[in-house]
Amino acid sequence: MTKADIVNEIADQTGLTKTDTALVVEGMLKSISNALVNGKNIEIRGFGRFKVKQRAPRTARNPRTGDAVPIPARKVPIWQPSDELKERVSRTGF
Repeated sequence: MTKADIVNEIADQTGLTKTDTALVVEGMLKSISNALVNGKNIEIRGFGRFKVKQRAPRTARNPRTGDAVPIPARKVPIWQPSDELKERVSRTGF
């Protein structure tokens, strides 16, 4: 599902124009992104949590040469689904 698909579905459900819906969806995504960049966590009850996780430095291997490649510490965004969402997905039979 793409952002355009989400906009279309919300516009159909709410009766808002696609332009207005696109602005709302884009605003929500920007708000989530900005919060993560600023080190904040976001919790949407019944859906999940977005947060930033610190990854430790590590040594990897180049698969072609076998040489050690150092990978520095870094911050990465992660998403954790809520228990409610996990339960709903596990009940689907597709």
